[in-house]
Amino acid sequence: MGKYQGIGRLAAGVVIAASLLAAPVTRAQEVTDAQIDVARSAIASLGVTNIFDNILPNIAARLKGQLIEAYPNLEEQINTTVDKQAITLAARRGDLEKEAAIVYAKAFTQDELKQIATFFNSPAGKKLIKDQPVANRELGKAADIWAAGIARDLEKSTNEALMKTAGKELKSQAPVEEPAKEPAKEPAKP
Repeated sequence: MGKYQGIGRLAAGVVIAASLLAAPVTRAQEVTDAQIDVARSAIASLGVTNIFDNILPNIAARLKGQLIEAYPNLEEQINTTVDKQAITLAARRGDLEKEAAIVYAKAFTQDELKQIATFFNSPAGKKLIKDQPVANRELGKAADIWAAGIARDLEKSTNEALMKTAGKELKSQAPVEEPAKEPAKEPAKP
C-alpha cells in the first residue's frame, strides 16, 4: 500500500502544477493574506503536504550515517547533535506550508479553495482521502488484467486476420518446430 499511498495527493499536486503552468500570464502573482489563509485550510483538508513529513528526518538520518561512517568513535555525540539541530530546523516547516498555500492561492480562487476545504473536511472527502490508495491499487490490478486480456485478444485477432490475407506466406516463413523428444526411458530395474 505504501507504493500507492498519497497518489491522490500527488495527483492533486500535479494538477496544481499543470494549472499554474497553463495559467494566463495576466493572472496576478501577488496573493493576499486572506487567500493564503483559505489556501491553508484547503491544504490542511487535503493533507497534500503530508508527503513531505519525512524530509527532515530522512536528511538527518542520512547525515548521521555519513558522519558516523567518517567518525565511528563519535556515534553517540553525532546522534545527539544531529537530532538537536534537526529539532531546531523543524520550525522551518512553516515555510514549506506557506509556499504550498501560495501555490494553491495562485491556482484557485478563494471560493474554489473554500469548496475544496468544505468537501475534503466532509465525511465523503475524508473517506476519499483515506480509501483512495486502496482503490487506486485495486484499479491498477484491474487495469493490468484488462491490458493482458486486450493484448491476448489483439494478438489472436491479428494472427487470424493475417492468416486469412497472407496465410501461405506466413506458413512458409514460420520457423519449423522440431518434434517433441520422447522422454528418456528409465533403465529396467534388476
